[in-house]
Amino acid sequence: MSQEFNSNTDVERVDLQSLDVAEQKRHELLRLFPEARTEGGKIDFDRLKLTLGTAVDVGKERYGLTWPGKAECFRTIQRPSTATLRPMREESVNFDTTENLIIEGDNLEVLKLLQKAYLGKVKMIFIDPPYNTGNDFIYPDNYTESLQTYLEYTGQVDAEGKKFSTNTEADGRFHSKWLNMMYPRLYLARNLLRDDGVVFVSIDDREVENLRRLCSDVFGEENFVAQIVWEKMYTTKNDSSLISHSHDYIVCFAKDATATGLLSHLPRTEEMDARYSNPDEDPRGPWKPIPLYAAGERKNGRFDIVAPSGRVFQPPPNSHWRYVEAEVRRLIEDKRISFGRGGDGQPNLKRFLSELDPGVKSRTLWLHKEVGSNDAGNREMNVLFPEGSPFDFPKPTSLVERMLQLGTSRDHSLVLDFFAGSGTTAHAVMKANRADGGSRRFILVQLPEPTNGQAFSSISAITRERVRRAKSALAATSELPMNAESPDEAFRAFALAESNLLSWDGQSSSQTTDIEQQLSLHVLHLRMGRSDDDLLFEILLKEGFPLTARAVAVAAGAQQVHSLADGALIICLSRALDLETIRAIADRGPQRVVCLDEGFAGNDQLKANAAQIFKAKGIVFRTV
Repeated sequence: MSQEFNSNTDVERVDLQSLDVAEQKRHELLRLFPEARTEGGKIDFDRLKLTLGTAVDVGKERYGLTWPGKAECFRTIQRPSTATLRPMREESVNFDTTENLIIEGDNLEVLKLLQKAYLGKVKMIFIDPPYNTGNDFIYPDNYTESLQTYLEYTGQVDAEGKKFSTNTEADGRFHSKWLNMMYPRLYLARNLLRDDGVVFVSIDDREVENLRRLCSDVFGEENFVAQIVWEKMYTTKNDSSLISHSHDYIVCFAKDATATGLLSHLPRTEEMDARYSNPDEDPRGPWKPIPLYAAGERKNGRFDIVAPSGRVFQPPPNSHWRYVEAEVRRLIEDKRISFGRGGDGQPNLKRFLSELDPGVKSRTLWLHKEVGSNDAGNREMNVLFPEGSPFDFPKPTSLVERMLQLGTSRDHSLVLDFFAGSGTTAHAVMKANRADGGSRRFILVQLPEPTNGQAFSSISAITRERVRRAKSALAATSELPMNAESPDEAFRAFALAESNLLSWDGQSSSQTTDIEQQLSLHVLHLRMGRSDDDLLFEILLKEGFPLTARAVAVAAGAQQVHSLADGALIICLSRALDLETIRAIADRGPQRVVCLDEGFAGNDQLKANAAQIFKAKGIVFRTV
């Protein structure tokens, strides 16, 4: 058997790359239009055009957003990542039980890595990206080499010439650079949204027009929801050059604007309910008078209405009664039309508070007294960091809470913020869960941007510390709703890094020592300094399991293995596999098994036996 066994072809290997987004799109297109498939499994666009008929625009000139570098954006999106996310247990809170994540790293690479496990899982995205002011925005000099640039930037590899820098107007591609940064990130983020998911993006006047057009390009113009004006400042700045700017924008798009459950209503306020009274002691409760007429002429909408006093009313000129005459008579009999206290006033419809929906739709104008201001955000940070706030101009949690009210439900809604900053989104999620007993979860991503000698070495360190302090503050000051379970206010911390597994370098030289070194990677290819914990989470991620999946140690013969998803996946990191362990794993009946190549120690017969044992029980077997 060992002579016929080919270890490179008979056992499937774990794909160490992130999801191939372009291949996924091609697969979906061919699923919808199989008639466009060529013999080689590619897409015949001429057939596709015939299938779609007049729906295909073949004109050379068309409306759309373009800029220098847009084509390279697509190549960036299509280039899979081979990176990994290493667990940072010492930086985490309740690592083994929480379902929240804080990830340190370049968000482009992280978004690629999240594609397999979190595709279509996120209910709401909120991001507060750089506003492109010219001095607060960092870019890789060559953004197409994102992982390598990030590793050099964070000192994980030794190299020269790569750095992050500010985007200045003197560069000549001021807006293009911003669009090049935003486009692939929004494109990848859209894949993570549920069909009923929404995205909120905070921005100011500099890039709001480009952001709207960019989002229309990524999400579709038909999925535009609103451009909200947020009153971020309620005082006048007389040192402004011409006009004191008091607002920012929040642009909202949907994955699918026709989906049910897209946005929730806001709760009614006491001020709204105070507009209802019960002057006639109607048993149906408080009500508010609504004019019975509407603008415009309607043939069957002009007739006499006689008040209890005998006074006759006609609708005003160029208007009509809202209801036909028979319906008005029925409403009068049901005492749903009011003629005032003396029974001699203009007829009005009684709208009862008890018959209204429990919530109201949001407006596009969000005032500071409703959702907070920049000052409110600063005050929150000063309370959490009495020694001095390490972060300037954070968004107030009340602003993000408004988005959570609209864009999520109480039960397990996943919220993503990949420009996490100080961690306002996580703080707001925890506050929202405490307010309504919900179980929302968060994923934050933040670049470890240096803070230039402050108490914290990087912005990502501030993110984690802010969430730790917010957890303590909420526990000390907030009461949970009655019968609510204790909320999850912890997090697992991860850091972006090169893969734990060294891969074959096809560009290596033909020198004997280099070839020998490359061949050794087929057996001993774990990167120096990496632990089994690192390897476990890379396999989880690359196999499409969430980073918060519970790994339970279980016995398999005389060894221990990791069981995940109620036994659906078993990962064995043993370096000394034997037939007893293989059979014990198979007897557990998992759907998938992943083992280390190193565990077979070059024993092709053992590997072949393992492949046959797993195949006989219908178990997918992979190695790394």
